Amino acid sequence: MSAILSQADEIFTKPVRIGQLKELIRERLTNPQPIKQPKTESIASILERESETTIRNWLVAVEQDEELTCVPLSPTERTGHLPKLVRDLVVRLQLDSGFPAGPVSMAAREHGQLRLQQGYTPAMVVEESRILQVSIFSTLQRNLAGVNFSRLLLDVGDDRG
Repeated sequence: MSAILSQADEIFTKPVRIGQLKELIRERLTNPQPIKQPKTESIASILERESETTIRNWLVAVEQDEELTCVPLSPTERTGHLPKLVRDLVVRLQLDSGFPAGPVSMAAREHGQLRLQQGYTPAMVVEESRILQVSIFSTLQRNLAGVNFSRLLLDVGDDRG
């Protein structure tokens, strides 16, 4: 909603009074205002800039999950792999959408192997990944006004692995 509001000159609620609309049009034609273009970023740029915050928020959520915390890990052991995973995601989002995604993410593969060694079950890896997805979506939600919507579907819509 904030993204829509930041790009709107005026918002009317129904029923719209014709007189009010005519007055606004007259005013805008008499006193035109330069269009303020909000600074926009790609999804990849937002995730790269906000990676530390995303990881901190992810850790808070993981530490509240009883199943995941039954494997005793320090915060560094729990988050050490995430910068590499997020960086891999950013790189994949920056790929030209005309090119195939390439091989499976080595960062994701290494993460899975590490979690197996640390005692995670497959269900725990899935839950941890779900929490990461929620953390990423929350980061994007907080930065919604800056999302370049003209590229949004191109950034996330193709098959990048």
